[in-house]
Amino acid sequence: MTGPGAVTVIWGSVSCDERRAAHDTLLRAAADLSGGPADRIRLTYETGGRPRLTGPGSALQVSISHSPGARAVALSTEGPVGVDIEMLRPLPALRMARRWLGGEDADWLASLPQRDRESAFFWLWTQKEAVGKANGRGLAHGGLTRLLPRPAPCPAEEIPPDAGLFPVLRALPDGSGAACAVLPTGPGPYVLAVATLRGEDTPIEVQRSDC
Repeated sequence: MTGPGAVTVIWGSVSCDERRAAHDTLLRAAADLSGGPADRIRLTYETGGRPRLTGPGSALQVSISHSPGARAVALSTEGPVGVDIEMLRPLPALRMARRWLGGEDADWLASLPQRDRESAFFWLWTQKEAVGKANGRGLAHGGLTRLLPRPAPCPAEEIPPDAGLFPVLRALPDGSGAACAVLPTGPGPYVLAVATLRGEDTPIEVQRSDC
């Protein structure tokens, strides 16, 4: 599992029941990280929807996500985390950005070639979702219009999927201390993002586990 202070992200494809697979993955990972038996760890949710573990895993901060055919979880021993995974699919990216994401994001998408706009939309969406999960508010209270650092539509493609432990987070420009990144998934139809409130120096370990 991770070293001290690192965030572990586990993701992969599933053949059916993505929600159950995500829950099982989280409990197994929590047992590994906490050293406690998995059958004594339970997953619950706060009123606002933030997941919490009980039993031996209660000291861990966790997040969970699933999309058709895939699931992802994030765990940390230090500070809140958020994770989101989305399946790339056709959508009216520019129209949706203008409707939901705010003017600067829409202008950025409009500046990109048409062929890149769908992946760029999900690059934005997954990180906004991950940050919202990390701060416990989801996409409410301005989460959809939250500004992100935008070096490129898909920076994760520049990092080998087997790179292991590496700091890839970028701090949000609002000075809140939150940081996020799109993580490498290799070839495939998924965009995976993680966020933490501990800043851009937080190390991230990405593991793929299909089931």
